Amino acid sequence: MFDSIAKDYDKLNHILSLGVDKTWRKRAIKVIAEDRPQQILDIACGTGDFSIEIARHTNPATTVTGLDLSDGMLEVMDRKVAQAGLSGRISTQQGNSEAMSFEDCSFDRVTIAFGIRNFENRETALKEILRVLKPGGRLVILELSVPSNPVLRWCYELYFTKVLPWIGGVVSGEKAAYSYLPASVIKFPGKAEWMAIMSSCGYREVKHKAFTFGICRMYTGEK
Repeated sequence: MFDSIAKDYDKLNHILSLGVDKTWRKRAIKVIAEDRPQQILDIACGTGDFSIEIARHTNPATTVTGLDLSDGMLEVMDRKVAQAGLSGRISTQQGNSEAMSFEDCSFDRVTIAFGIRNFENRETALKEILRVLKPGGRLVILELSVPSNPVLRWCYELYFTKVLPWIGGVVSGEKAAYSYLPASVIKFPGKAEWMAIMSSCGYREVKHKAFTFGICRMYTGEK
């Protein structure tokens, strides 16, 4: 599915979020860049927007590895990385977050922006991420969410389930993909449940921040 929407993915992300997704990423990068991490793994990196911004806002010696299941997404990312002049700092790898080839304790940070809801076995992935994190390393997750305010929730679900699939279908020709995406957000665990899941998988200092009335949430946890 993600291979089929790769060429329009960036454009639609910014259109459908009204550009607010860029602000959410910037706020997460401040947390990611704390204490000058050297090795960062960006899981579900997609077309590389987040990986590129991380590289631009961290120490020049910091390296970023992008991991994604979709070859189509990674092809787009490789072109963008080269155009940005960051090929020496950003590498890509096709793979599954539930069974990664990296050695234990390889990364100072692991990031996932708007992808954790698509994982088939989330707890397996969380434990695998914990394995590749260095002691004291941090996982930073950005994920879309449903606002708790009833009025905002009604407007959000109307836009997300009716308007978004229509726009996505017109631009990309893949209406089914843009019907799946909002459905996956609505089904994702609430903040208390998700924080409990992270803790049960072994993360310490699990924290949460809500952005834009709870439309986006940032979760962090340490090894």
